[in-house]
Order: sequence, then structure tokens, then C-alpha cells
Amino acid sequence: MDKIFDSEFYSKLHTLRMSIAMHLAAGMSGGRKSNAKGNSVEFSDFREYQLGDDIRRIDWNAYGRFDKLYIKLFMEEKEGIFQIFLDTSKSMDFGKANKGVCAARIAAALSYVVLENSDRLYLNLLKEGRLECPKSYTGKQSFSKVIDYLENVKFEGAGDLLSGIHLKKFDRRGMSVLISDGYCENMEEVFRYMKFKNQDIVFVHVLAPEEKNPFYEGTVNLIDSETAGEMRMTMSASALKTYKNSYQNFIRSMELLCKKYSAIYIPVSSDDSLDALFFGALARISPRR
Repeated sequence: MDKIFDSEFYSKLHTLRMSIAMHLAAGMSGGRKSNAKGNSVEFSDFREYQLGDDIRRIDWNAYGRFDKLYIKLFMEEKEGIFQIFLDTSKSMDFGKANKGVCAARIAAALSYVVLENSDRLYLNLLKEGRLECPKSYTGKQSFSKVIDYLENVKFEGAGDLLSGIHLKKFDRRGMSVLISDGYCENMEEVFRYMKFKNQDIVFVHVLAPEEKNPFYEGTVNLIDSETAGEMRMTMSASALKTYKNSYQNFIRSMELLCKKYSAIYIPVSSDDSLDALFFGALARISPRR
């Protein structure tokens, strides 16, 4: 698989940083969500203390009542919750322009934007019906940890997104971004569950050019990357036509699914340039919905 984070990636990330700075300078507030109705000492909510939080915000009265540490969330400082779910099944490890590499780069760029906005990030890896989410990230200084984590992602095993997402504890309303090729039989149940958990859903649909226009000719053995099942097939003109019709129906079904659950649908080709990814696809996603 290609190197995920190369010099070109960091160069484009620097450009993205400049773009964010320009938006903030123009008055497009990036800090924290604001319901501000009063001054800076007015608070609107509590949440459980997490490692890295400012201990000066701990409410000791709440600790005395509940025997748990809670911190106050001020109206001007109430952070957004941003979930990224990355499909790490074997089908993502495909394409000359690798889908897994593309997906990891998107996850990293999104993480960067979220942390620049001072929101709380949860980076969730979906692995064969399991969920890997070591901790939450907050603050710009956490981005290097995100990069280290994503650099070591392995795309392997079968895809079972629903079982993994069922293991996620959604504490409150937020935005959830699913980055996947969509090769999962129960995609609708995935969307239904996230909607039930009061999530604003974004589906980044990553596919390789070879999946849209297969380059096979003659008689070939097709092997399922996740189950290792084989199928011998002659790639005739009629077979290719049938495949392309099925592909278009698949794309359409994903679009309709997103529409049904009020999700943002973002189709991505794994050979898209970093400019197209960072300033095209990602421009449609904002932690400030």
C-alpha cells in the first residue's frame, strides 16, 4: 500500500491551515459552538471529566453528589463532538490509487480541521465487527497523535460496520462521518442507528477508478478480497454492460439512502488530487452545522 502521509500531503495541509486562518480572520468563528445569551461566566451544561480537560473547570459540588468528576461547559465554549468512522476492511485495500490511503488522508484532514476548531474528535476504526477508539482528541497539539495512529492502520478482514458502530457510546448529539466504500449488506441499519443516536451524518463514499471501469479482458478469476471466494467469469461486452448497470444502481442506492436519513453524500474517487479532496469534498463538511 502507498505511503499515507508524504511530503505532498503535508504541503497541502499547510495550505489548508492557511485557508482556515483566513476564514477565522474573516469572522467565521471556528472556536467553539456559541449559544451565547449572557457573559462568559454563564454555563449551560456539564459533561464527565476526560483526561486533558482543564481541572479548574471541575464542579466539586457535582462530584460530592455523584462521586464522579464533571466539568462545566460555558455557553460560549461548548465544544462540538465530531466522530469519524473509518472502514478498515480488506476491500478498502484496493486500487492502483489505493482506497485505504485515500480514506486515511481524508480522515486526517478532517481531524485537522476539527482540532483547529477546538472541538472534540473521536477517531473510530471499524474492524470486523469491532470498534477501535483509543480515546478522544482535543486541541491542535493532538494532531501528531492522530497522524501516528492513522499511519499504522491495517486494512484487512471482512466488513461488518453495523456491529462495530453498535459498540459506540454516543454521549450526545454531534456529527458522524463514515468513510467507506459502502460494501456492507446492512448499510441502511448503520444509518438508522446513527440517526437514532441524534447524529448529523456524512457519508464519504470512496471508490477506485477500476471499480467504475473494470480493465479486465477475457476469462478471469475474480476473488472476493474479504471472503476469498472465487468466481470464474468471461468479461464479454454484455458482462461489462451488466456490471456497469449494477455499479450505477449501487451508487444510486447510496445516494437515496443518504437522502432518506438527511445525510450528506460525498462521492470520492481514490485517484482524486489532494486539492480536490481538501478543498472540494471536505469543503462540504463543517463541524458547525
